[in-house]
Amino acid sequence: MAEIAGRYVAPRMMLGATRIFFVTSRCTSEFLSSRPFYTRSTGKQSLARYTFFIHYCVVQPLLFMTKKSMTKVKRILLIFLGLLVVIGVLAGIKVLQIQKMIAVGKQTKQPPVVVTVAKVRREVWQRRLKTVGSLTAVQGVTVAPDLPGKIVEIIFSSGQEVRQGDLLLRLDTSTEQARLRAAETAVTLAGINRRRAKELVRKKSMSKAELDKTDAQYLEAVAKVDEIKAIIDKKNLKAPFSGRLGIRRVNLGQVLAQGDAIVVLQQLDPVYVDFSLPQQNFADLAVGMSVQVRTDALPGKIFNGKITAVNPGVDAINRNIKVRATLANPDTVLRPGMFVRVAVILPEKKDVLVLPATAILYAPYGDSVYVVEEKGPEKKKGVTKKSSLVLRQQVVRTGMTRGDFITVTSGLNAGQTVVTTGVFKFHNGQAVVIDNSLAPPFSQHPDVKNE
Repeated sequence: MAEIAGRYVAPRMMLGATRIFFVTSRCTSEFLSSRPFYTRSTGKQSLARYTFFIHYCVVQPLLFMTKKSMTKVKRILLIFLGLLVVIGVLAGIKVLQIQKMIAVGKQTKQPPVVVTVAKVRREVWQRRLKTVGSLTAVQGVTVAPDLPGKIVEIIFSSGQEVRQGDLLLRLDTSTEQARLRAAETAVTLAGINRRRAKELVRKKSMSKAELDKTDAQYLEAVAKVDEIKAIIDKKNLKAPFSGRLGIRRVNLGQVLAQGDAIVVLQQLDPVYVDFSLPQQNFADLAVGMSVQVRTDALPGKIFNGKITAVNPGVDAINRNIKVRATLANPDTVLRPGMFVRVAVILPEKKDVLVLPATAILYAPYGDSVYVVEEKGPEKKKGVTKKSSLVLRQQVVRTGMTRGDFITVTSGLNAGQTVVTTGVFKFHNGQAVVIDNSLAPPFSQHPDVKNE
């Protein structure tokens, strides 16, 4: 019997299990790809598919199962049902927890946030044209010799203040001095010959032609002396104008060629400031307008000057107008080559609304500010709540800037209170509390320290 069971029963059970597997897989795939069980338009087709699924996936596989297989199936079903029960219980507990948290969150009210505020002020601003420029010396040269020679004496020091005509340096003039003495002797001799010729002409012992020749020789000798004196004078270098010397570039005994740099000389009071403005501002510019100059080298200081020249033409490359202003520099704190910020003061004045620039929340769809408003008392569930401060986001249009402040052309009125710091982290309708103890100072002329 065991041998018969091994030959017939076992293969038949394997064949049945294989058939159950393939039939179940096919039925499941067809069932999952089918439409819903029942619809109004295709109700009969859906019912047929449901019956097909029950027959091939449940009834037919059970017909090929033995008692032992049925027992295993029951155990699997019981385990599956137990898992479903456990999952359902856990899911129910989690849903209750989430619902409880949602209810608590609805009842919880966020505390008001602390903000710094400022009032929107009305001020009168003069229109300004802002740009950048460079300082230039009114007079500045690099002292250099006209003639080559050897340095025999250096009289100046680096950074020294000199006046026009002060001697700076001597070159070797020994050769020229010897030639000068010879030329002066020639002048003396030519003078004697000239006087003798005049006597002879008066006595009619010499023709006037010979007298003219001696006169020419005398004048030529005098010119030769003047030429040598000019060469000696050129080898004694002097300051062409009053100013301050730079760093010495030569040493004693050095042989200089013509044009070699010796030292820089610049006049520091007054100084020029050269800058450029766009061509659309050409009609606003005029000689005599006031300018204000600032530099990072001297933070907090403002230097006032006047426009002294406006270039008559516009640069064809960048379409800018070159402008020059003159600044008084009695303390010589401004030096040529400095980078400066220039503001041309126009006579036009405007009445504007001003607030700190940090109050603006910039965004692609429009700039805005947060206005602090008082919310009146409310009655909720029979309880009267006190008035509080809330935020209201207001869209604005901005205009000119000056230091830490910016003008607003629309959206606000004078006297309104706006949030000045941290505007990116607030939202509309948020409750706030005002505390200006940590508010930063705002100024139209802030001092920027590069530390």
